[in-house]
Order: sequence, then structure tokens, then C-alpha cells
Amino acid sequence: MTTANTNTATQTNSTEVNYEISKFALNVGIGMAALIGIWGAACMIGGLAANGAVGMAAGFLGAVMGV
Repeated sequence: MTTANTNTATQTNSTEVNYEISKFALNVGIGMAALIGIWGAACMIGGLAANGAVGMAAGFLGAVMGV
């Protein structure tokens, strides 16, 4: 009489599901980081367009020094 080892098959499927979930979560994190980076670059370009490089530098120093 032979018996099938179903425990190994179940563990393998569970591992594959956990791997896919981790891969999806990592891709979501990478996507969000990319969107935040693009938004930051757009804000920097907008600030440069509105104030120029000198105005941006003066505003940055004023914000850091609390003036």
C-alpha cells in the first residue's frame, strides 16, 4: 500500500503564494517610490520656474535658518 505525501505539495504551494505576495508588495513599494520621486522633481522644476535658482537658494537657506 502506497500513500501520497500531500504535506510537501501543500507546503510548496504555500511557499509560492508567499513569494508572489512578497513580490507584489515589493513592486508596489517601488512604484510608490517612483511616483514620489517624480512628484518631487516636478515640484523642484516648478519652484525653479517661479523663483529662479537664486530665489530657490535664498528660500532654502531662509527655511533652514528660520529667517
